[in-house]
Amino acid sequence: MKLLFLTDNFPPEVNAPANRTYEHCREWVRAGVDVTVITGVPNFPTGKVHKGYKNKLYQTETVDGIKVIRVWTYITANEGFNKRVLDYISYGFMAFVAGIFVKTDLIVATSPQFFTAVSGSMLSFFKRKKWVMEVRDLWPESVLAVGAMKRNAIINFLERVEKRLYKSADQIIVVTDTFKEKISERGISLDKISIFKNGVNLEVFKPAPKSALLLAKYHLEGKFVFAYIGTHGMAHALGFVLDAINKIKYSHPHINFLFVGDGAEKKELVKKAEELDLTNALFIDSVPKSEVVDYLNLMDVALVNLKRSEVFKTVIPSKIFEAAAVRKPILMGLQGEAAAIIDEYKAGFSFFPEDEKAFLDGVKRMALDKESYEVYQQGCILLAKDFNRKHIARALLEKLRTTAE
Repeated sequence: MKLLFLTDNFPPEVNAPANRTYEHCREWVRAGVDVTVITGVPNFPTGKVHKGYKNKLYQTETVDGIKVIRVWTYITANEGFNKRVLDYISYGFMAFVAGIFVKTDLIVATSPQFFTAVSGSMLSFFKRKKWVMEVRDLWPESVLAVGAMKRNAIINFLERVEKRLYKSADQIIVVTDTFKEKISERGISLDKISIFKNGVNLEVFKPAPKSALLLAKYHLEGKFVFAYIGTHGMAHALGFVLDAINKIKYSHPHINFLFVGDGAEKKELVKKAEELDLTNALFIDSVPKSEVVDYLNLMDVALVNLKRSEVFKTVIPSKIFEAAAVRKPILMGLQGEAAAIIDEYKAGFSFFPEDEKAFLDGVKRMALDKESYEVYQQGCILLAKDFNRKHIARALLEKLRTTAE
């Protein structure tokens, strides 16, 4: 089978959509599928082209047997809604143009961002091939949730387009049970929607001793480390975390917080930490994909946090699976399906989003209660086993083969 996959993010970018796409496509190649990915030049999250790449009109490479076509896009930092939309539209248009010339039996487009799905739908029409829409976030609903835009005529128009995309897709892949329910409420048949949740590559994410070099570099010897690793954006409410940990910087000096990554809010967060004189917070820029595991093993607890919003009750951050794979319990500031997973497996402590008392109670419990911590670690082992990315990829491939027939 020949498969064409459209995604705005792909390694060497290290965010969740890039990892999910790469790991699935790699497994499909191993299963004998001819996979072509159309993506942009790596630049996430800083909006700067990664070393070794140029933002050219068209370039190709092969990554672990995956044929990768990189197209020109309007590149901007993850700052400012209008500029990001131009980035998204340019990728959607260029992916469509490049996709016209790729022979395929099935088209898969992953959303968000939204215009990737538009491109997939158009390619399906012109090439007379079936297409699958993978929904990893409810967009544009999530735009409203983070306050990037208020409801207006544009949002209403995009929601109409979103519904048309759902109807035109031959199959819809979602990553949470709640997504399936919400899309079905838009009048889409449940039989058309399949759930394939995020997971973790257990060949890559393995527990290991803390790096002595990193401990020394960041002066973390003897510290209990909570780490947030990922995008520092509007959705993640990290300002709330800084305000909260300011309350324990003197009473619990051995508890430290590590923030690894970049994003639209990074500069403001660093400034806020300096103003609060947070001796227990350390900010580090994004690290290469090959080093992420070292930082996961450096921490004692993974911090997963989002703004208080009804929309975010529907998401399951992939961070929880990677943390579980290295046996690091999760401190979860999120309600809904993700919190239910953590609670079911006893893989960490979940608290009501942006509730300072509940957050600090969780911090102290995880850092000071050794017995509870060990229970959480055992829960992580079970969670990672049940969400092995390799098994998920193989099951998803069978769904794609059936759809292509």
